[in-house]
Amino acid sequence: MNGEPPQALLRRMFAAAVAAAQPALCVPPHLPAPPLGRLVVIGAGKASAAMARAVEDHWPGPLSGLVVTRYGHAVPCERIAILEAAHPVPDAAGEAAARRMLAQVAGLTAEDLVLCLISGGGSALLPLALPGITLADQQAIGRSLLASGASIAEMNCVRRHLSAIQGGRLARACAPARVVNLLLSDVPGDDPADIASGPTVPDLSTCADAFSIVRRYGIAMPPAALDLLASGAGETPKPGDTDLPAIETHFVCTPQMALEAAAAVAREAGWQAHILGDAIEGESRDVAKVHAGIALQVARRGQPVAAPCVLLSGGETTVTLRGQGRGGRNVEFLLALALALDGEPGIHALAGDTDGVDGQEEIAGATLSPDTLARARALGMNARDRLDDNDGHGFFGALGDALVTGPTLTNVNDFRAILIE
Repeated sequence: MNGEPPQALLRRMFAAAVAAAQPALCVPPHLPAPPLGRLVVIGAGKASAAMARAVEDHWPGPLSGLVVTRYGHAVPCERIAILEAAHPVPDAAGEAAARRMLAQVAGLTAEDLVLCLISGGGSALLPLALPGITLADQQAIGRSLLASGASIAEMNCVRRHLSAIQGGRLARACAPARVVNLLLSDVPGDDPADIASGPTVPDLSTCADAFSIVRRYGIAMPPAALDLLASGAGETPKPGDTDLPAIETHFVCTPQMALEAAAAVAREAGWQAHILGDAIEGESRDVAKVHAGIALQVARRGQPVAAPCVLLSGGETTVTLRGQGRGGRNVEFLLALALALDGEPGIHALAGDTDGVDGQEEIAGATLSPDTLARARALGMNARDRLDDNDGHGFFGALGDALVTGPTLTNVNDFRAILIE
């Protein structure tokens, strides 16, 4: 080990994970051959504008198109229109962008190619609903989904079956043009149907699946939305549907790739690095307890691996909002981790969202040290009360331990690193 402070190494590892997923690096190797006809570029997500810029910088011929990204995540392009909209609760700008996107792919021929650039966040950025559901309905449904504790796969299953553009419907609108998807995965398991709710891939899930999820979590729904799910009228295109065009899908970066980049940084600094998993899900506070148990076993027993080492994991946990705090799955994880570790010497941690936004906050996450709880007590903060109130952002912000990156222009899900000296 090179004597680098643990917190500095953790931040370098997070930076390496983000850098590995930068579109300028990972998009160009996956660009298709030019078509006989037109190239039309479309896309949605927090990284879609940066992906569009990478396409423009490396495409040899003419192209046109548009993508929609989150406010503050735009990257200037010359030939691809960059639109911005709200995330995670949709707005009218996103609805208008979805309509423009459908118009962009209308009237194409079999010689044309649609290059679709999809990254996390696209579900909220393309809020064009099926008839009978208003934008206000979608906003209310979105808030209810976010607070429900449902997994990202479950939330996106519901969204797909209420959408006029997701769940493969955008691909159907592109026909007969061929569709090539370049995906930057932010979902556990890397299922294309769950990335931005799969606008350009067929959908294996059903209205019945979505209806079951709504019932399971008690998600508030307007009558029109419930009718679409209960009746099956919101069914999505399935694999093999004859009205879908030829579709080719490539992953340009995944959470596993980002974790491997972080592990390489740790090993170069002289630390063992072990990846626990790239698709870990569950309530943030419960996942934290499991991670804490593993870290304590390493620190005290040298099992299943010996210290000094770094434990890495990715995926997307959930937060069921019950308090008055702002949520944020990474800071909730860290606050629960701090309580479970209870100041154990020699254990440091970082948790952050690789897009720079933890929940609805312009904060990526936070860092944790053995003295975190002691410093909190000195400031009059009770960590247990803050966790019960879902106030991880307030807790770590008061300690000066928030991880603020600004928009990273990529998104490969959550990043967690626990360093054990």
